[in-house]
Amino acid sequence: MHVTARGDYALRAMLVIALSDPAPVTSEAMARAQEIPASFLRGILADLRRADLVFAQRGHEGGFTLTRPPADISVGDVLRAVGGDLTSVRGVPTADVTYFGEAVRLRTVWLSIETSINAVVDTVSLAALLSPVAEPARRRGA
Repeated sequence: MHVTARGDYALRAMLVIALSDPAPVTSEAMARAQEIPASFLRGILADLRRADLVFAQRGHEGGFTLTRPPADISVGDVLRAVGGDLTSVRGVPTADVTYFGEAVRLRTVWLSIETSINAVVDTVSLAALLSPVAEPARRRGA
């Protein structure tokens, strides 16, 4: 699995929104808080809106809010919203890869890797990432 800048920025922006939930957060505030290029963030937020993970409220009191509680949004939800499939082989979704002869068992390896990745990213929520248990690690610079 390769986490792109887009995926990393999306998760960081979602954590800023989750931390201020239910108050809206502007894209400028997110960009500033996480040192994300504002123009890049706008495209990411559009993807998150299309995936129904955030709601955009216009106006003076506007900004972005979550469409569900932070405990109901997983790391996998966010990564898929901005990047699609989490695993692929040569750009082909893992489930669609076929092999012949000696390499036929490779597909099983790739599918096992995909299952393991999904097991992690689909069980870690935004709320879990913001829980007080993670606080000491943040202070140490981890």
